[in-house]
Amino acid sequence: MTNTGIVAIDCYAPQRVVTNDELSRFVDTNDEWIYSRTGIKKRHLSMGENTSDICVEVAKRLIEKTGTKPEEIDLIVVGTISPDYATPSTACLVQGAIGALNAFAFDVSAACSGFVYSLSVADKFIKSGQCKKAIVIGAEVLSKIMDWKDRTTCVLFGDGAAGALLAPCENGGILAESLGAKGEDALKLTASERKVENIFVEKDGENSNYLQMDGRAIFNFSTKVVPENVKGLMDKCGVSADEIKYVIPHQANSRIIDVVARKLKMPVEKFYLNLSEYGNTSAASIPLALAEMDKKGLLEKGDKIIIVGFGGGLTWGSMLIQW
Repeated sequence: MTNTGIVAIDCYAPQRVVTNDELSRFVDTNDEWIYSRTGIKKRHLSMGENTSDICVEVAKRLIEKTGTKPEEIDLIVVGTISPDYATPSTACLVQGAIGALNAFAFDVSAACSGFVYSLSVADKFIKSGQCKKAIVIGAEVLSKIMDWKDRTTCVLFGDGAAGALLAPCENGGILAESLGAKGEDALKLTASERKVENIFVEKDGENSNYLQMDGRAIFNFSTKVVPENVKGLMDKCGVSADEIKYVIPHQANSRIIDVVARKLKMPVEKFYLNLSEYGNTSAASIPLALAEMDKKGLLEKGDKIIIVGFGGGLTWGSMLIQW
């Protein structure tokens, strides 16, 4: 059966970099407090670019890198929880901006699992034969939904986008996946609330546009579900940890990754992290890491890697990919 391969991957982050020390001028925090608890040293913040803007930059880079004509793109999927609008979708804005006249387009809202979920959707369209070329992007401008007076959240997140151009391949590519959700704990992480208000219903309380998170609950959830999910995927595929060159996790917190590595009995060096440079970029974090690895020449043809996302929803998902 035809598989879905990653033809190219690229990224874009806003130029403005904000260090922990600079952030301490605005909120009661400091570099030692943030870094020791999260592993984050800095993050990129938008100076006006919206989510569609940084997605368009990624899409243009993918098209230029591969020599693809925009009209050859059949599908555009954007994973994001910080779209420009509720409608139109960010993906439709990208489609129009790059002139992908033949593509259908939509967004996927799965927070920090958004890129894995989006890849999964695009994979099915390609395997079915309905699409030949797809662009999948994970992108967030989380700075616009942060409460910049709340040091428990605003120090954690950053802005950025990255994505992949997908096409059918005979060998390698996306080999297997395992996705999940735990909706009963959905309200442990929320953003951009919209209460019902109309001519018959008076709104009950104020909306909270800001991202709100029960950090301890998310930590406990992640350190339980991620190792179980990754181990289950490897067992299903009959792949040993020794055969995996890298695990590329959602870049949320270095302490989470330490626990996950220990539970999987895998050296933490196998877990690629660039959290210190970008912070938590939600749906963008995994493709940002992949793009950085690709630029560094760390990924070679035939390498088996696992990507794993986890977070709001609550959602999780891992994917075995042969580069």
